[in-house]
Amino acid sequence: QVQLAESGGGSVESGGSLTLSCAVSRSAGSGVCMGWLRQSPGQEREGVAVIDGDGSTSYADSVKGRFTISQDTVTSTLYLQMNSLKAEDTAMYYCAADFCVPHKATVTRLAPRAWSAFFGTWGQGTQVTVSS
Repeated sequence: QVQLAESGGGSVESGGSLTLSCAVSRSAGSGVCMGWLRQSPGQEREGVAVIDGDGSTSYADSVKGRFTISQDTVTSTLYLQMNSLKAEDTAMYYCAADFCVPHKATVTRLAPRAWSAFFGTWGQGTQVTVSS
């Protein structure tokens, strides 16, 4: 089973940018879907962005046009580029992974509210705080 470790969180002013990284303990290959989810105090964990076994991506409506998910195909390191950050983006951000069908869309076919239940492996999280 892979292990995930997030980094890159921090404090930023509204309108600023951050890039999160998720290191994977071993190359996951093409049969693993990965994603970013976040959780604010008192709130349920919500999906942010996912990348599928075929490389396709999907985003929650709240981050479309501002966030970009990407993955290094050699190391499987996952990234989340976050631009135009808003106070409501403040949360603990988690990297997640699970096996999926290689070269086919799996997790991207699900609604964002279903992403949390899809993933079985999680990192410890990295805090993002956006001040208005």
